[in-house]
Amino acid sequence: DHRAVKNMKRYFHLAGLVLCAVALTSCDKNAVQDISGTLPASRIKFFNFGVNAPSVNFYANDTKMTAITSATGAEATTGVAYGGVGSGGFYGGIAPGQYTFTGKISATVDKDLVISSVAAPIADGKDYSYYISGFYNTTSKTADAFIVEDDIPAVDYTVAYVRFVNGISNSSPMVLNAKSTVTGTTTPIGTAVAYKSGGAFTALPGAVYDLSTRVTGASTDAFARTGVSFVAGHVYTIASRGDITVVSTTATNRPFLDNTANY
Repeated sequence: DHRAVKNMKRYFHLAGLVLCAVALTSCDKNAVQDISGTLPASRIKFFNFGVNAPSVNFYANDTKMTAITSATGAEATTGVAYGGVGSGGFYGGIAPGQYTFTGKISATVDKDLVISSVAAPIADGKDYSYYISGFYNTTSKTADAFIVEDDIPAVDYTVAYVRFVNGISNSSPMVLNAKSTVTGTTTPIGTAVAYKSGGAFTALPGAVYDLSTRVTGASTDAFARTGVSFVAGHVYTIASRGDITVVSTTATNRPFLDNTANY
């Protein structure tokens, strides 16, 4: 079924980690490997969309959920930078339950200081995304954050599915529009989405699209991104980040549409 297909794709990268662990421990001829058990039933991924926020590591309670590869054996201090997604965009497995999700500074200065925190329940078999958002306050050393459920549709190899998440704190509710570069047809991706919210997944033919956001009732686009490919059989989240008042097309804090594949 589609859940089995999604699980296979999400956890394929974990298989390599398991094999590495087996290889490292198999040097002891007396070692007994026990790789029985099941993978966690739920999944979550993490985004650092807090404008001017420092790089962070993400935690669920006291469990570190994201990490950057280190060649020294010591924990890397780089973390997930602004505009980044943890674990290469993959979901991380997590058991159902109540959690406090945090982003903690990864650098040596203010190491492990919590800059964002959200308490939320994780339901069995559900998918989620956690976003650091808004503007980082350099005095209080805090940023906003929210979590949304990723209600991923069943696999359909005839279409791609796309949804919009609004991570811009100083924006009004916006509609994401996708214009096919082949047919010129413009399709609204759901309805207007307010800050800290995610819209419904919308089916689109697999193609290249020019994306734009528009405030309800406005006659012009707020900002746009061109040449985004959606492949049939896959599911995507387009999430906004940045400062809606910035008009520069190159500034780091400009309003921007991030494209991340759910699978």
